[in-house]
Amino acid sequence: MRAVTGVWRWRRSPLRRATDRCEAWAALVSLLLVAVAAPALGWVCGALTDGALQRTVREQRARLHATTAVVVRLAPGASRLVTDPETAAERGLRASVVARWRAPDGTARSGTVTTFSRSVRSGSEVEIWTGPDGRAAQRPMDAATARTHAVLAGIGVALLAAGLVEGGRRLVIRSMTRRRYARIDRAWAEAGPDWGRTGTGS
Repeated sequence: MRAVTGVWRWRRSPLRRATDRCEAWAALVSLLLVAVAAPALGWVCGALTDGALQRTVREQRARLHATTAVVVRLAPGASRLVTDPETAAERGLRASVVARWRAPDGTARSGTVTTFSRSVRSGSEVEIWTGPDGRAAQRPMDAATARTHAVLAGIGVALLAAGLVEGGRRLVIRSMTRRRYARIDRAWAEAGPDWGRTGTGS
């Protein structure tokens, strides 16, 4: 609102300087860009990011296979409380275990895998993901996590755009202020020798 009133106030004022209107218009344009263009840019970026991540999710789901593995024993290394970065799951106990499972072609496989299962005793069954060759793979990203990443990307782009617009406005105002002061200094320098003398300007 201050930008709008600034443009209107300087529209017909006899005290108006050229820089006053320029500053008011710069503030109004910046306001419109921050209020309209920045959110729109963030939305577009978020939508494009979401589309790319959802394609990645589908590709991972098509390439990887969920299977059940049987825990043989705990692997060396301590279990710890962490958040799975590729899922929307809450924090849980991540453990490394030695397990055996069947590859998609039926071949027996074994190795060290990471699981968030609550039961990791010997003989327990845990869900793991394997690649086309039957080797253990990281859990694929889920759709909810992909969308969360896309939303965060869109918000980040919108905030960055708003910051750039505000920074540009400040640079423009600073440049106009410097030119204004330079003109004032020149005017004072021209009037300096005669300033304050009786009859000056008559």
